[in-house]
Amino acid sequence: RFAVSVGYWKDPYIQYFVRQAKERKAPEINRGKLACYYARVHGVSHLLKAFLKKTECNCQIVNLGAGMDTLFWRLKDENLLPKKYFEVDFPMIVARKIHNIKSKPPLSKPIMESHSGESLLIDSHSLDSSRYSIIGGDLRFSSDLEEKLKKHNLDIQLPTLLIAECVLVYMTPQQSANLLKWASSTFPMAMFINYEQVNMTDRFGQIMIENLQRRQCNLAGVEVCRSLDSQRERLLLNGWETAHAIDMMKVYSFLPQADVKRIEGLEFLDEKELFEQLMQHYCICWASKDSSNL
Repeated sequence: RFAVSVGYWKDPYIQYFVRQAKERKAPEINRGKLACYYARVHGVSHLLKAFLKKTECNCQIVNLGAGMDTLFWRLKDENLLPKKYFEVDFPMIVARKIHNIKSKPPLSKPIMESHSGESLLIDSHSLDSSRYSIIGGDLRFSSDLEEKLKKHNLDIQLPTLLIAECVLVYMTPQQSANLLKWASSTFPMAMFINYEQVNMTDRFGQIMIENLQRRQCNLAGVEVCRSLDSQRERLLLNGWETAHAIDMMKVYSFLPQADVKRIEGLEFLDEKELFEQLMQHYCICWASKDSSNL
Protein backbone atom coordinates (compact mmCIF):
# COMPACT_ATOMS: atom_id res chain seq x y z
CA ARG A 1 0.00 0.00 0.00
CA PHE A 2 2.84 2.34 0.87
CA ALA A 3 4.78 1.41 -2.29
CA VAL A 4 1.73 2.20 -4.43
CA SER A 5 1.16 5.54 -2.64
CA VAL A 6 4.70 6.72 -3.45
CA GLY A 7 4.47 5.59 -7.09
CA TYR A 8 6.35 2.29 -7.44
CA TRP A 9 3.48 0.84 -9.48
CA LYS A 10 -0.23 1.52 -10.02
CA ASP A 11 -2.92 -0.31 -8.08
CA PRO A 12 -6.17 1.64 -7.67
CA TYR A 13 -7.77 -1.17 -5.59
CA ILE A 14 -5.31 -1.75 -2.75
CA GLN A 15 -6.65 1.31 -0.91
CA TYR A 16 -9.96 -0.54 -0.35
CA PHE A 17 -8.23 -3.42 1.46
CA VAL A 18 -5.32 -1.84 3.35
CA ARG A 19 -5.13 1.38 5.34
CA GLN A 20 -2.26 3.74 4.67
CA ALA A 21 0.47 3.40 7.33
CA LYS A 22 0.99 6.62 9.29
CA GLU A 23 4.75 6.51 9.84
CA ARG A 24 7.50 6.19 7.24
CA LYS A 25 9.93 3.33 7.67
CA ALA A 26 13.73 3.71 7.76
CA PRO A 27 15.16 4.48 4.28
CA GLU A 28 16.89 1.10 3.87
CA ILE A 29 13.61 -0.67 4.63
CA ASN A 30 11.80 1.62 2.21
CA ARG A 31 14.13 1.39 -0.75
CA GLY A 32 15.26 -2.19 -0.18
CA LYS A 33 11.85 -3.65 0.63
CA LEU A 34 9.90 -1.50 -1.80
CA ALA A 35 12.21 -2.25 -4.73
CA CYS A 36 11.92 -5.94 -3.81
CA TYR A 37 8.10 -5.63 -3.84
CA TYR A 38 8.33 -3.79 -7.17
CA ALA A 39 10.48 -6.58 -8.68
CA ARG A 40 8.10 -9.19 -7.24
CA VAL A 41 4.97 -7.53 -8.67
CA HIS A 42 6.55 -7.09 -12.11
CA GLY A 43 8.24 -10.50 -12.18
CA VAL A 44 5.06 -12.40 -11.28
CA SER A 45 3.04 -10.22 -13.66
CA HIS A 46 5.44 -10.95 -16.55
CA LEU A 47 5.04 -14.74 -16.14
CA LEU A 48 1.29 -14.46 -15.58
CA LYS A 49 0.73 -12.35 -18.70
CA ALA A 50 2.87 -14.69 -20.79
CA PHE A 51 0.59 -17.55 -19.67
CA LEU A 52 -2.58 -15.56 -20.42
CA LYS A 53 -1.22 -14.63 -23.86
CA LYS A 54 -0.28 -18.25 -24.71
CA THR A 55 -3.70 -19.53 -23.67
CA GLU A 56 -5.54 -16.47 -25.08
CA CYS A 57 -7.17 -16.21 -21.61
CA ASN A 58 -8.86 -19.59 -22.17
CA CYS A 59 -7.54 -20.74 -18.80
CA GLN A 60 -8.08 -20.45 -15.06
CA ILE A 61 -5.96 -18.92 -12.29
CA VAL A 62 -5.79 -20.29 -8.74
CA ASN A 63 -4.23 -17.78 -6.34
CA LEU A 64 -3.13 -19.73 -3.24
CA GLY A 65 -2.93 -17.79 0.03
CA ALA A 66 -4.18 -14.71 -1.85
CA GLY A 67 -4.74 -12.49 1.20
CA MET A 68 -5.81 -8.99 0.15
CA ASP A 69 -4.40 -9.37 -3.37
CA THR A 70 -6.06 -7.19 -6.04
CA LEU A 71 -5.02 -9.11 -9.16
CA PHE A 72 -8.56 -10.02 -10.28
CA TRP A 73 -9.59 -6.34 -10.50
CA ARG A 74 -6.39 -5.27 -12.25
CA LEU A 75 -6.74 -8.04 -14.86
CA LYS A 76 -10.35 -7.03 -15.51
CA ASP A 77 -9.23 -3.43 -16.12
CA GLU A 78 -6.72 -4.71 -18.68
CA ASN A 79 -9.29 -6.96 -20.33
CA LEU A 80 -7.17 -10.01 -19.38
CA LEU A 81 -9.54 -11.99 -17.19
CA PRO A 82 -9.17 -15.77 -17.46
CA LYS A 83 -12.31 -17.92 -17.80
CA LYS A 84 -12.32 -18.21 -14.00
CA TYR A 85 -10.21 -16.70 -11.24
CA PHE A 86 -10.02 -18.47 -7.86
CA GLU A 87 -8.58 -17.27 -4.56
CA VAL A 88 -7.98 -19.45 -1.51
CA ASP A 89 -7.02 -18.36 2.00
CA PHE A 90 -7.86 -19.08 5.64
CA PRO A 91 -11.58 -18.56 6.40
CA MET A 92 -10.82 -15.60 8.71
CA ILE A 93 -8.92 -13.76 5.92
CA VAL A 94 -11.61 -14.62 3.37
CA ALA A 95 -14.38 -13.29 5.66
CA ARG A 96 -12.54 -9.97 5.95
CA LYS A 97 -12.01 -9.74 2.19
CA ILE A 98 -15.65 -10.57 1.43
CA HIS A 99 -16.77 -7.89 3.90
CA ASN A 100 -14.62 -5.32 2.04
CA ILE A 101 -15.93 -6.46 -1.36
CA LYS A 102 -19.58 -6.27 -0.23
CA SER A 103 -19.18 -2.85 1.39
CA LYS A 104 -17.14 -1.13 -1.36
CA PRO A 105 -18.77 -0.62 -4.79
CA PRO A 106 -15.44 -0.23 -6.67
CA LEU A 107 -14.74 -3.86 -5.64
CA SER A 108 -18.22 -5.39 -5.97
CA LYS A 109 -19.15 -3.68 -9.28
CA PRO A 110 -16.43 -5.39 -11.41
CA ILE A 111 -17.51 -8.80 -10.02
CA MET A 112 -21.15 -8.08 -10.93
CA GLU A 113 -20.16 -6.76 -14.37
CA SER A 114 -18.21 -9.92 -15.22
CA HIS A 115 -20.90 -12.24 -13.80
CA SER A 116 -23.39 -14.06 -15.99
CA GLY A 117 -25.99 -16.75 -15.36
CA GLU A 118 -27.59 -17.64 -12.05
CA SER A 119 -27.61 -15.40 -9.00
CA LEU A 120 -24.28 -14.80 -7.35
CA LEU A 121 -23.49 -17.05 -4.35
CA ILE A 122 -22.11 -15.26 -1.30
CA ASP A 123 -21.83 -16.17 2.37
CA SER A 124 -19.42 -15.27 5.17
CA HIS A 125 -16.61 -17.60 4.01
CA SER A 126 -17.03 -17.90 0.25
CA LEU A 127 -18.09 -15.93 -2.79
CA ASP A 128 -18.78 -17.48 -6.17
CA SER A 129 -19.56 -15.66 -9.40
CA SER A 130 -19.10 -16.94 -12.94
CA ARG A 131 -15.61 -15.36 -13.24
CA TYR A 132 -14.40 -14.91 -9.63
CA SER A 133 -14.42 -17.19 -6.60
CA ILE A 134 -12.95 -16.74 -3.16
CA ILE A 135 -12.82 -19.80 -0.93
CA GLY A 136 -11.97 -20.26 2.75
CA GLY A 137 -9.73 -23.28 3.24
CA ASP A 138 -6.43 -24.65 4.53
CA LEU A 139 -3.79 -25.28 1.84
CA ARG A 140 -2.19 -27.95 4.02
CA PHE A 141 -5.12 -30.27 3.21
CA SER A 142 -5.21 -30.57 -0.57
CA SER A 143 -8.04 -33.14 -0.84
CA ASP A 144 -10.33 -30.74 1.04
CA LEU A 145 -9.08 -27.92 -1.22
CA GLU A 146 -9.89 -29.79 -4.44
CA GLU A 147 -13.42 -30.56 -3.24
CA LYS A 148 -14.07 -26.88 -2.46
CA LEU A 149 -12.63 -25.68 -5.77
CA LYS A 150 -14.73 -28.18 -7.74
CA LYS A 151 -17.87 -26.95 -5.94
CA HIS A 152 -17.01 -23.54 -7.38
CA ASN A 153 -16.62 -24.97 -10.92
CA LEU A 154 -12.90 -25.63 -11.16
CA ASP A 155 -12.30 -27.28 -14.56
CA ILE A 156 -9.25 -29.54 -14.34
CA GLN A 157 -9.04 -29.82 -18.15
CA LEU A 158 -8.45 -26.08 -18.59
CA PRO A 159 -4.86 -24.77 -18.66
CA THR A 160 -4.31 -23.68 -15.06
CA LEU A 161 -1.94 -21.17 -13.50
CA LEU A 162 -1.33 -21.55 -9.76
CA ILE A 163 0.33 -18.71 -7.85
CA ALA A 164 1.80 -18.83 -4.33
CA GLU A 165 3.54 -15.71 -3.00
CA CYS A 166 5.24 -16.16 0.39
CA VAL A 167 2.94 -19.11 1.14
CA LEU A 168 4.84 -22.41 0.88
CA VAL A 169 7.53 -21.24 3.34
CA TYR A 170 4.91 -21.20 6.14
CA MET A 171 4.15 -24.92 5.63
CA THR A 172 6.33 -27.88 6.54
CA PRO A 173 8.31 -29.26 3.56
CA GLN A 174 6.00 -32.29 3.51
CA GLN A 175 2.85 -30.13 3.40
CA SER A 176 4.16 -27.95 0.56
CA ALA A 177 5.32 -31.09 -1.30
CA ASN A 178 1.80 -32.51 -0.99
CA LEU A 179 0.30 -29.30 -2.39
CA LEU A 180 2.74 -29.21 -5.31
CA LYS A 181 2.15 -32.91 -6.02
CA TRP A 182 -1.62 -32.41 -5.90
CA ALA A 183 -1.36 -29.56 -8.43
CA SER A 184 0.96 -31.42 -10.82
CA SER A 185 -1.15 -34.59 -10.73
CA THR A 186 -4.55 -32.84 -10.98
CA PHE A 187 -4.05 -30.62 -14.04
CA PRO A 188 -2.81 -32.04 -17.39
CA MET A 189 -1.62 -28.56 -18.40
CA ALA A 190 -0.45 -26.22 -15.66
CA MET A 191 2.09 -23.69 -14.52
CA PHE A 192 3.08 -22.95 -10.92
CA ILE A 193 4.63 -19.63 -9.83
CA ASN A 194 6.23 -19.47 -6.40
CA TYR A 195 7.74 -16.37 -4.79
CA GLU A 196 9.57 -16.72 -1.48
CA GLN A 197 12.89 -16.70 0.37
CA VAL A 198 16.12 -18.30 -0.85
CA ASN A 199 19.78 -18.60 0.25
CA MET A 200 18.62 -18.77 3.85
CA THR A 201 21.59 -20.69 5.28
CA ASP A 202 24.04 -17.75 5.17
CA ARG A 203 24.42 -15.09 7.89
CA PHE A 204 21.98 -12.64 6.28
CA GLY A 205 19.37 -15.41 5.95
CA GLN A 206 19.85 -16.43 9.58
CA ILE A 207 19.30 -12.82 10.73
CA MET A 208 16.08 -12.70 8.67
CA ILE A 209 14.88 -15.90 10.37
CA GLU A 210 15.77 -14.60 13.86
CA ASN A 211 13.97 -11.28 13.22
CA LEU A 212 10.83 -13.13 12.13
CA GLN A 213 10.99 -15.50 15.10
CA ARG A 214 11.13 -12.51 17.45
CA ARG A 215 7.78 -11.48 15.94
CA GLN A 216 6.38 -15.00 16.58
CA CYS A 217 6.56 -15.76 12.88
CA ASN A 218 7.85 -19.26 12.23
CA LEU A 219 9.07 -20.24 8.75
CA ALA A 220 8.20 -23.95 8.94
CA GLY A 221 9.43 -24.65 5.39
CA VAL A 222 12.65 -22.65 5.42
CA GLU A 223 14.88 -25.72 4.85
CA VAL A 224 13.63 -25.91 1.23
CA CYS A 225 14.80 -22.28 0.81
CA ARG A 226 18.49 -23.26 1.05
CA SER A 227 19.30 -22.39 -2.58
CA LEU A 228 17.92 -21.89 -6.06
CA ASP A 229 18.77 -25.55 -6.72
CA SER A 230 16.74 -26.76 -3.71
CA GLN A 231 13.80 -24.65 -4.91
CA ARG A 232 14.00 -26.18 -8.40
CA GLU A 233 14.45 -29.70 -7.03
CA ARG A 234 11.30 -29.47 -4.93
CA LEU A 235 9.25 -28.70 -8.03
CA LEU A 236 10.82 -31.45 -10.14
CA LEU A 237 10.51 -34.05 -7.37
CA ASN A 238 6.79 -33.32 -7.07
CA GLY A 239 5.72 -34.03 -10.62
CA TRP A 240 6.57 -30.86 -12.57
CA GLU A 241 8.26 -31.39 -15.94
CA THR A 242 10.31 -28.19 -16.07
CA ALA A 243 11.40 -25.84 -13.27
CA HIS A 244 13.32 -22.56 -13.10
CA ALA A 245 14.39 -20.32 -10.21
CA ILE A 246 16.09 -16.91 -10.21
CA ASP A 247 16.81 -14.50 -7.38
CA MET A 248 15.21 -11.06 -7.28
CA MET A 249 18.47 -9.28 -8.16
CA LYS A 250 18.37 -11.15 -11.46
CA VAL A 251 14.66 -10.31 -11.89
CA TYR A 252 15.49 -6.64 -11.16
CA SER A 253 18.17 -6.66 -13.89
CA PHE A 254 15.60 -7.95 -16.43
CA LEU A 255 13.07 -5.17 -15.76
CA PRO A 256 12.73 -2.27 -18.24
CA GLN A 257 15.67 0.00 -17.39
CA ALA A 258 13.75 3.25 -17.91
CA ASP A 259 11.23 2.17 -15.26
CA VAL A 260 13.98 0.96 -12.90
CA LYS A 261 15.62 4.39 -13.22
CA ARG A 262 12.28 6.02 -12.40
CA ILE A 263 11.73 3.98 -9.22
CA GLU A 264 15.34 4.48 -8.11
CA GLY A 265 14.61 8.22 -8.18
CA LEU A 266 11.68 7.81 -5.76
CA GLU A 267 13.75 7.07 -2.64
CA PHE A 268 17.42 7.81 -2.16
CA LEU A 269 19.50 5.00 -0.70
CA ASP A 270 23.28 4.75 -0.57
CA GLU A 271 23.16 1.29 1.11
CA LYS A 272 23.38 -0.55 -2.22
CA GLU A 273 25.01 -3.59 -0.60
CA LEU A 274 22.12 -4.09 1.85
CA PHE A 275 19.62 -3.75 -0.99
CA GLU A 276 21.46 -6.35 -3.09
CA GLN A 277 21.66 -8.77 -0.14
CA LEU A 278 17.92 -8.49 0.42
CA MET A 279 17.22 -9.10 -3.28
CA GLN A 280 19.48 -12.17 -3.26
CA HIS A 281 17.39 -13.69 -0.45
CA TYR A 282 14.10 -13.79 -2.38
CA CYS A 283 13.37 -15.62 -5.61
CA ILE A 284 10.77 -16.37 -8.23
CA CYS A 285 10.41 -20.02 -9.27
CA TRP A 286 8.17 -21.30 -12.01
CA ALA A 287 7.37 -24.79 -13.16
CA SER A 288 5.22 -26.26 -15.89
CA LYS A 289 3.50 -29.42 -16.98
CA ASP A 290 2.37 -29.28 -20.56
CA SER A 291 0.42 -32.17 -22.03
CA SER A 292 -0.33 -30.40 -25.35
CA ASN A 293 2.97 -28.56 -25.91
CA LEU A 294 1.56 -25.09 -25.45
